[in-house]
Amino acid sequence: MQFEHLLAVNGPDEPVMLNREELWFGLLCRVEDARPFLPGLESCRIVERRPDELVRELHFGSTVIRDRVRLSALDWVRFETETMQEHVGGSLTIHIVEDEAGVFFLRFRYETNLPEHTDEETKYASIVRSAYYRSDIDTLQAIRVIARSGRPQ
Repeated sequence: MQFEHLLAVNGPDEPVMLNREELWFGLLCRVEDARPFLPGLESCRIVERRPDELVRELHFGSTVIRDRVRLSALDWVRFETETMQEHVGGSLTIHIVEDEAGVFFLRFRYETNLPEHTDEETKYASIVRSAYYRSDIDTLQAIRVIARSGRPQ
């Protein structure tokens, strides 16, 4: 299953306009400790760190999911989840996009091993896409909260 979409960052109704640095900082917060971004996540432990890559263990109760995070500063972050019995594996890339007018978007691109061959699999993939989309909206809202907390009042 593949799924890609854009979220506008600074809409006309937003009281605070975010810049690239604030978006990047929010994405780094998701990398370092994903708990505010992933409901049900009990702990996020970094087990390996390099300049542009790290490996994490995400603890959801008794289930531990391992992922590799790759970074390109101020541009994109990619989460690559290992395939295991409890998880189909795949990747999520979040890219900061700026158009010619200086308008920011976040592009979310999912690539999973989830099959879509039968009607039942297609229905399930549709539910997963909806959940991803809602989670991405929540991610942007969490980034807004982080950015507001770092600004002078």
